[in-house]
Amino acid sequence: MCAGPVYFRMLMIGYFEGFDSERGIAWRVGDSLALRRFLGYGLTDQTADHSTISRNRRLIDVETHQEIFNWVLQVLAKRKLLEGQTLGIDATTLEANAALRSIVRRDTKESYAEFLTQLAKASGIETPTREDLVRIDKNRKNKGSNEGWEHPHDPDAKITKMKDGRTHLAHKAEHAVDLKTGAAVAVTLQPADRGDTTSIEQTLQQVDQNLVAVMRDEKACAELSEQVLGEAVADKGYHSNAVLKDQREREIRTYISEPDRGRRNWEGKLEEREAVYGNRRRIRGPRGKRLMRRRGELVERSFAHCYDTGGMRRTHLREHPNILKRLLIHVAGFNLSLVLRKMLGLGTARGLQGLTAAALRRLAARRAALWAALRTLWMDVGRCLARPLMRYPRDQTSRSASPLDDGEGDRNGVSPRAASTLFTPADILEALDLLKRGRHLRRLERHAASHSNRDMPVETVPIPPFPFLLVTALAPHADRLRG
Repeated sequence: MCAGPVYFRMLMIGYFEGFDSERGIAWRVGDSLALRRFLGYGLTDQTADHSTISRNRRLIDVETHQEIFNWVLQVLAKRKLLEGQTLGIDATTLEANAALRSIVRRDTKESYAEFLTQLAKASGIETPTREDLVRIDKNRKNKGSNEGWEHPHDPDAKITKMKDGRTHLAHKAEHAVDLKTGAAVAVTLQPADRGDTTSIEQTLQQVDQNLVAVMRDEKACAELSEQVLGEAVADKGYHSNAVLKDQREREIRTYISEPDRGRRNWEGKLEEREAVYGNRRRIRGPRGKRLMRRRGELVERSFAHCYDTGGMRRTHLREHPNILKRLLIHVAGFNLSLVLRKMLGLGTARGLQGLTAAALRRLAARRAALWAALRTLWMDVGRCLARPLMRYPRDQTSRSASPLDDGEGDRNGVSPRAASTLFTPADILEALDLLKRGRHLRRLERHAASHSNRDMPVETVPIPPFPFLLVTALAPHADRLRG
């Protein structure tokens, strides 16, 4: 059984648990009792397998997935986690579920090896070896052009260079992130070979549609900024005369880094010049620099959470509609993590892993440190009280008869360890409380000053109450104990 709500919850589990494939999600649900309860499965119920998830994905259209994404945006707005005024835009590549060795010619449908074999035969090699094919292909120009090659099972995957330098079939995911809260306002999936100056238009249109959907809820609309989609921040890959001119006509203030293009010729381009100069003035100001730093932080954070730790850097689906369905719910899970982080301080359930053990280790360490401090103070109390409590002569005979002597006594015949055994930890805690109050120290000083006659026999010196003596021993350790 896998109804619509269960299907969407399972896709969100993919984000929170970091599973990139539907098989992995199905396995995790069947393995976890907590996830079974979250999805409404009983202990003996059969959970949905990967084929059931795939079937539901095919039956539910992209528009329904987009409605779920917009509903999550409404939840964010009600919790004051979405404003929609200043947006940071950037794109990243997702590795496609397709191999370069499987590409074919668009016109003849020949494989890459067959195409090279035809070139070798045309050059005079009747039976070319693998080394011959490599030599022929080595210096050939435009050998990986998307105009001439495609993947037979995933035409939407394009040949591109990944961020780590590898050439692979990939897709392009573009995010629009609220720079006030870090929420992903829109996500689009486009061909990997499409330039940033072209793809930004589709992303801004999607942002406009999503914010309109959020405004349909009165409570969510009241929390949005009065100037939604008022500012757009992007890197220099998005800078062009056409982009800046179009956003200026739409009354969107742009903060787009400008590449060094040398001296410009503005003849017959008055509107483009005004847009470029206005953008240049804004990015050089303190607010522009602050927004550029903010964009680099929040937009890259959404990429890291969704695709690196979220497990979607490599797609296991083919064709853009199928990938976009998974991507919309995946990013919706990222947005929900902002709500969890505001409520619990942790964005995903995986953040709780090891937290209990770490807390117990810290508690045990603090307990050990506390008992070590109390043991040290206990010994100090014994040393402090050994002399005032000594009521016996200093000769060897009386020393051995002392009830406070355990064989480790000092020159007065009283052992600090034996003296400290007269007092319990409760007495020390009581003295600590007196120490915090402070006034007992002054009373102890007055008591000692009134009995400072050195000629008075030790037996006749009145011993002050125990807490006062203990406070004297604890005073050097007051700062450490307060911490």
